[in-house]
Amino acid sequence: MDKLRIGLVSVSDRASSGVYQDKGIPALEEWLQQALTTPFSLEKRLIPDEQPLIEQAICELVDEAGCHLVLTTGGTGPARRDVTPDATMAIADRIMPGFGEQMRQISLHFVPTAILSRQVGVIRKQALILNLPGQPKSIKETLEGLKDAEGKVIVSGIFASVPYCIQLLDGPYVETQSSVVAAFRPKSAIREIKS
Repeated sequence: MDKLRIGLVSVSDRASSGVYQDKGIPALEEWLQQALTTPFSLEKRLIPDEQPLIEQAICELVDEAGCHLVLTTGGTGPARRDVTPDATMAIADRIMPGFGEQMRQISLHFVPTAILSRQVGVIRKQALILNLPGQPKSIKETLEGLKDAEGKVIVSGIFASVPYCIQLLDGPYVETQSSVVAAFRPKSAIREIKS
């Protein structure tokens, strides 16, 4: 069985040059440890907002490290230095527009400026690549979705669809901690895991 490999890319001029501590990768790592019950390995990159470097990092993670999922954080706004979506689109085989639409939908519940986000989801070879926001709070909201006071999901987070997407790309069967985010699959795609 192929082990789930996840690439994390934090895009930040200041964090990559040591001006301040990167918060994106630690937030993603912590969230994945809580959300996934499937064992996984991580490959991490901290890079400046330079399109060629972002493209190179994503390509290395997919083509050489064999990642099934690559999550980027940062560089998704309209500012001139925000080029993460541009780099992601440049190396994509196919675009998955639903991910960006859903991320903006979730964020609009919190801030009207969510429409300024250019986050995208794409496929390259065997990998799903998702641009996430830069703030740890927004990363969590985007992945988990919106829940009411009782913990019932009001708006699905994007991660609910990630395990099935990886499965459709012939990747490993990924399971989640349903209290964090429940993975959704059609009944025909659900496997009994033998313990």
